[in-house]
Amino acid sequence: MDAIEAMATVHGRARTYYEGEVRKIVFSSGLGQVESESDFDPITTEVVRHGLNAAADQMRLTMIRTSYSAAIYELLDFAVALYDTDYRMLAQSPTLPLFMGNLNFMVEAAVRAVGGPENVLDGDVIMYNVPYQMGGHPQDGGVVSPVYLDGELLGYAAVRAHVQDLAAKEPYVTDSTDVFQEGMQFPGVKLYRQGERVDDIWRIVLANTRFPTSVAGDFNAMLACLRSGREGLLRLVERIGKDDFNQAVQRIYEHGARVVRSYFEQLPDGRYTATGVMDGDGIVDETVPFDITVEIDGSTVRVDYSEVPDARGGPMNSCFPTTVAATRVAISMLAGAHESPNEGLYDPIEIVSRPGSMFHPLPPAPSYLTDYMGGQAVEVIYEALSKALPERVPACSSGDVNVTIWWGEQEGAEEPWSEATIHSIGLGGNRDADGASGMFHVVAANMKLVPAEVLESRLPWRVEGYDLTPDSGGAGRHRGGLGQEFKVRVLEDGFITAPSERMRTAPWGLDGGLVGVPNTRAIQYPGSDELTYFEKVTAMPVPAGSVLVQHGGGGGGYGDPAERPVEQIKDDLEDGYLTEAYVRRYYPQYSFDA
Repeated sequence: MDAIEAMATVHGRARTYYEGEVRKIVFSSGLGQVESESDFDPITTEVVRHGLNAAADQMRLTMIRTSYSAAIYELLDFAVALYDTDYRMLAQSPTLPLFMGNLNFMVEAAVRAVGGPENVLDGDVIMYNVPYQMGGHPQDGGVVSPVYLDGELLGYAAVRAHVQDLAAKEPYVTDSTDVFQEGMQFPGVKLYRQGERVDDIWRIVLANTRFPTSVAGDFNAMLACLRSGREGLLRLVERIGKDDFNQAVQRIYEHGARVVRSYFEQLPDGRYTATGVMDGDGIVDETVPFDITVEIDGSTVRVDYSEVPDARGGPMNSCFPTTVAATRVAISMLAGAHESPNEGLYDPIEIVSRPGSMFHPLPPAPSYLTDYMGGQAVEVIYEALSKALPERVPACSSGDVNVTIWWGEQEGAEEPWSEATIHSIGLGGNRDADGASGMFHVVAANMKLVPAEVLESRLPWRVEGYDLTPDSGGAGRHRGGLGQEFKVRVLEDGFITAPSERMRTAPWGLDGGLVGVPNTRAIQYPGSDELTYFEKVTAMPVPAGSVLVQHGGGGGGYGDPAERPVEQIKDDLEDGYLTEAYVRRYYPQYSFDA
């Protein structure tokens, strides 16, 4: 039995079926289908809802204020959440959306690894980072802690954050061929046992990283975050009472389910298929197409990944929890009506996978770039839904977070320096508005740019450009958003790893809108005037004096460009979003002689 199936079957969330000799898994929320709401007091329910969200938000603030790495306190490359005893999401604070909806896999796997809830004691902290049952790569280290009141288990606090390094072949990789090259795995081990640190485990962690100061600081921040979450949940339950708290939580779940179901009740039933394309798998330099089918049946939506290719030999495989999270992000962002995340939003969603495929790899398949697969899955789901009702979804974004991982040695430093940067893109236009410019992909929507001043204070760099790229969004009645140009001069020798996607595939337009510009990345070496373009690289040397130029792509346009009002075209010209040449080519209704 597959590990995900075994985990999910404990709570009746998964079932196996066969089509011929092909084994498939259907996964759904542990909530059970909800069709109506209970009549528990709505005022108490709202007090509990806001109390849970406040507790989760305090966890978020604790991480930001106490972490060591700018990737956490500036980029917000982490996620925090509270879960009930059945691993159902009570609340999650908005940080990295792609972790939304899959921390429950990590919590459940961690608890199972130590023997079940009866072996998780007050004051315990469990480390877990096995990709196949967590999502993410091993550096997305996670910790889980139980919440007890008067000896009774109330639930769990959990946090995942990207730490700088956990003994991967390089600090970040795009060319791994098995999971053992991707970092050290902690398959559910107690870092704290009833409040006392297990020093043997702690020393193993610090002995298996190139950046022990950073990793120690970030893990300590996670521990403080857990403590904050436990205290917040305890205060709320003590104030409300356990019985009323549980009834309020049930109504919160029921309401979330009805919100999403009402969205899909308005869409026509049917099966809608779209095709995505990955630039390559990190090893083989060829594009990888895949199909995803979205089936709408009344108020239920089923997303079927079972026809995608087999798992790849490179790390471009999406671990099943990442596949689940990407699906939940795509659906809840469309249908969640701005509700704060909770388990109820996932009740209408079913996910079909095929173990051994690129969206459900099995050990020891490499999966370091699992999150990048999740981002592409979101775009394909939206394209499939556009065939049901195009006015309900946006055109394609440039589809990637454009991560660059930097590191090197500085003279006199005790350990290497390292930092991650992400570069914003343009989002697709939609029925009502232009796509947003200089934003992040939906799976990273709450992340933010690291200010140039922070980068220059921490790293041997000079930032030479932080600009929007004119003409990068697709033309349309509502144009695509513009991507960002990021230009940095490196002042000391170093290395970079770059895992970016969608450099070969333009973002699609919708309802007559035109495609946006893909992502690009190039380096200008010292003494040269030429730009050398590249895609995925691992540990590429960057000599001092080199200039890296990253262009985030633009979003696709929505609607016929000929229908765009001339006043908006004029504004775009005046703001520098469009050039005269671009307007003459794509917006002939605009007259430069007027």
